[in-house]
Amino acid sequence: MSLFLVVKVLHVIGAAVLLGTGAGIAFFMLMAHRTGDARTVAHTAGVVVVADTIFTATAVVAQPVTGLALAWMAGHALTDAWLLASIALYVVTGLFWLPVVWMQWRMRNLARDALAAGTALPPEYHRLFRAWFACGFPAFAAVLGIVVLMVAKPSL
Repeated sequence: MSLFLVVKVLHVIGAAVLLGTGAGIAFFMLMAHRTGDARTVAHTAGVVVVADTIFTATAVVAQPVTGLALAWMAGHALTDAWLLASIALYVVTGLFWLPVVWMQWRMRNLARDALAAGTALPPEYHRLFRAWFACGFPAFAAVLGIVVLMVAKPSL
């Protein structure tokens, strides 16, 4: 197997991890949130934080490395419009993802605190959840856009 093919496979796996982990995290956090139960939210958010740290963060680092290597090996100019658009969408994704990571940690901690105190989830948790939920749409749309650009490589 050529080096190009190995890097390409790693890049595709990274894209699948970003899409899959993002969709999975969103689904499980939403389902936990809907229960309104501090124990369920605390547990689910704890798992989400671990998954985001292990899977998403790894893919976030690997994607630009493998992507730039592929562009170079394939002879694409970094100024190709589809590649610049992909990079711009990647930056957009990061601008939404970084705050989401903090929000997940904070929501987990708030849920754990509520569980320990035997109280309901506090208003701050609900505000953070709304912001977290809202950030997910543009971030996920940007990742989908990147996948379309990587596959189609349109002349823009």
